[in-house]
Amino acid sequence: MAERSSIFDMIGPIMIGPSSSHTGGVVRIGRVAHHILGQTPDKVEITFYNSFATTYEGHGSDRAIMAGLMDYRTDDLRIRDALTLATDLGIDYKFKPIGNASTMHPNTILVECSYGNRSITVLGESLGGGVVNIKEVNGFTANFSAGLNTLIITADDVKGSIAFISNVLSHDDCNIATMSCSRKGRNDIACLTIEMDTPLRPLTNQYLKSLSWVHEVISFADLR
Repeated sequence: MAERSSIFDMIGPIMIGPSSSHTGGVVRIGRVAHHILGQTPDKVEITFYNSFATTYEGHGSDRAIMAGLMDYRTDDLRIRDALTLATDLGIDYKFKPIGNASTMHPNTILVECSYGNRSITVLGESLGGGVVNIKEVNGFTANFSAGLNTLIITADDVKGSIAFISNVLSHDDCNIATMSCSRKGRNDIACLTIEMDTPLRPLTNQYLKSLSWVHEVISFADLR
């Protein structure tokens, strides 16, 4: 996947420091996990890979990921106290560093979190300037930026499903910016990830959820 950034990405977001990649981007990855789970988790395991594995404490990535999981924005002053605030909320969290994962981006985080019986995984890459790539969701290849309105549909691998969903979105006046499809195998479970210029209407969201071959529909606005 090519990494494309604008001059505004290079300047970086308004954020609590010290680093746009180690703090700003990490907050955004945490916020993605929060919105996919649908709430603040009560149990979390974070794996920091490569450069993150040696710097996550000194650069505040541990505080940043917990802040994101509590849905704090990148400029929220509470980021500095996120670990204490997470403990106060009763969140059971732990961190695990893995320093030599040669197939992964230097700044990669695996978030495994749950609330009650629902659990999710998010594999994210912090690309610099607060820009992120969400590489995987629940083991499916995703590759989205969280900088646009995002729709994630998990469904049976039905013939014509991508064309059908695209047609539904076109009638909702949603312009598709990016689309990624991943599946466990032929005629198995598939995951469609779509980034759009405009949000999905609640009625369209409900319609997609009502389809017999759709297992789950997750949608959220851009998380910049």
